[in-house]
Amino acid sequence: MISWRKHYKQTLIAIGLLLSTSASIYGQDGDPKNGEKLFKANCTACHALDKQVIGPPLKGVVERLKSEQGLDTEWLHKWIKDNKALRASGDKYANEVFEKFNKTEMLQFPNLTDKDIDDILAFTTNPPAPEPEKTAETAPAGDAAAPADKTTTNIVIISLLAIAGLLVWILIKLRQLVKLGQSEDLAGLNETRVRSFSEIYQKYHYVGKGLLAILAILATYGIWNWIMWIGVYKGYKPEQPIYFSHKIHAGEQKIDCQLCHSSAKYGKVSEIPSMNVCMNCHRTISEYNGKYLEPGKDKAFYDGEIQKIYAATGWDPAKQQYTGKTQPVEWTRIHNMPDFVYFNHSQHVVAGEQAIINSFNKKNPNNKIDVVCKACHGKIDTMNVVQMANDFTMGWCIECHRTTEIDMNNGYNKEYFKNLHDKLKKQYPKDGGKITVDAIGGLECGKCHY
Repeated sequence: MISWRKHYKQTLIAIGLLLSTSASIYGQDGDPKNGEKLFKANCTACHALDKQVIGPPLKGVVERLKSEQGLDTEWLHKWIKDNKALRASGDKYANEVFEKFNKTEMLQFPNLTDKDIDDILAFTTNPPAPEPEKTAETAPAGDAAAPADKTTTNIVIISLLAIAGLLVWILIKLRQLVKLGQSEDLAGLNETRVRSFSEIYQKYHYVGKGLLAILAILATYGIWNWIMWIGVYKGYKPEQPIYFSHKIHAGEQKIDCQLCHSSAKYGKVSEIPSMNVCMNCHRTISEYNGKYLEPGKDKAFYDGEIQKIYAATGWDPAKQQYTGKTQPVEWTRIHNMPDFVYFNHSQHVVAGEQAIINSFNKKNPNNKIDVVCKACHGKIDTMNVVQMANDFTMGWCIECHRTTEIDMNNGYNKEYFKNLHDKLKKQYPKDGGKITVDAIGGLECGKCHY
């Protein structure tokens, strides 16, 4: 009996040690939620859980290394903290991995503690369930939506009844008029009626001429107004060959405008970014995992658009290399100045940046901007499909030049207009001597027209 108890106790201890060792091996002693944060901050540039990116997929990596290579979490700790030192030590598997992935050297993470690495491994072993995706318009709960639907139905029914009552009343009145027309009371009136258009014109020719003059004026104004708006395409938003949401990139992800439109600040033209600019990020982002979804579009739609980028650039995501087979992307241009108009982006983005922002915010206190681009192009970071936000007419530009106050104290203006300050202040005394763009040649024809 004593012997059985002794062996039973030893068995329990052995099972406990085995379970604890197994838990440690398979990364279960970490915190998966904290591991998810660390994984996103340190690993997602090169790794995904369920597919190869630059490096191999990491889901179940602890179990995979144990079963295939006989390696435990201690090896993973060494590899993550300083894989270069591990390879230099002659570790066979570390060098095999390095050769397998085209000698792409993994970053070193000496800043991660053992607890941090355990948390990351726990996340790769048992990732938490993803949170439900949010859409651009949150649908109301069933109980809350029911009263609104009922109210709408009642309004529709009442409106239909009112229309039906109005139609019945009109029919009754028409019937009364028909009966009246058939009575003898109108016989005398019928004899005095005008029986031709010429008689009407002779009787009311002054009124007729006045009406014709008014119609001629209105027609002339209509034609003139139509001519003046030729080439004005405010609200124009064409479909593009690859769907690109500025709201996701500039709004949700906070990507700076000039990261893609790099020549807008120092060049005359803000160019359309090349596909290589897209691949700076999408080389490792092969699917959409954001929480924002535009109404009518799902994750599969965005993933399909990313695949179009790969087809255009000839990128093979499985092999993580370019095939050399590229396809041109025929973008539809939205903002395009006529050939006889000169416009320099750098002049506005650099020299006029703060002046334009201050002027816009002063005129629009309830719709302020923080980036100079938005003064002309609208709040791009809220647009799923980019559209022309303003008229871009000559009058629109002139009005901006007349109202935008320049900073006469900055280094360039202070020196360049040194001898003109007093003259300009006397010539433009409005607003206490404030000087706008038109005062320094902003309305000269040659500034914008060749």
